[in-house]
Amino acid sequence: MANPAKSKINSDLFLQKHSLPVRIWHWITFLFISGSMITVLFASTLLNPRDNIGLVQEQLQNKGVTVTRDQAFAVSHEYEDKVWNVHKWIGFGVAFLLFSRIVIEFTHPGEEKLRYHLKNAVGLYKKNDENRSVYRHFIGVKATYSLFYILLFCMALTGLGMAFGRDLGFSGELHRTIKEIHEIGQYFMYAFVLVHIGGVIIADSTASKGIVSGMINGNR
Repeated sequence: MANPAKSKINSDLFLQKHSLPVRIWHWITFLFISGSMITVLFASTLLNPRDNIGLVQEQLQNKGVTVTRDQAFAVSHEYEDKVWNVHKWIGFGVAFLLFSRIVIEFTHPGEEKLRYHLKNAVGLYKKNDENRSVYRHFIGVKATYSLFYILLFCMALTGLGMAFGRDLGFSGELHRTIKEIHEIGQYFMYAFVLVHIGGVIIADSTASKGIVSGMINGNR
């Protein structure tokens, strides 16, 4: 016969209350990060200027205009620049959202703070009872969220560095280093998004039903 206490912990441990500001922040951040990823996808594939040189030349040739590869590249590059400009403004939005999340962390009740949940998870794990594996998973989830915020901070900081670095007098070498860090960080962001969505779907379909709806209604 299953232990009632263990069943309750397994089903309720992850169902936390979320205030309206936290829920709004979560979904707006989801939209902004999704938009950021989409702009990178389009700029790196469909609107890659080098891949579109032949297309520009062909279309202009059909109109009776002949251009060189450099001229065609300049035209196609303009469209890529427009997408990257959108990406930049989305990045400004992500930076603002990160700042607002820090404000939320310091102004909201203790039970809704990330550090509260981490401390609570560690405290549960120290109990060393039959639910230890559940506690370990809970700690892992919260630790992953902490790493996400660190990654988000890194992406926002390097993104701002790329946007304003030249105005601040950054050297070409420093600007390239910041860009490389930003580009590497994006792959970790993609990985987190995939793992997060997959984990939420699995959890909501098994022992922790209500996670998704909780981020909509707050579990209140």
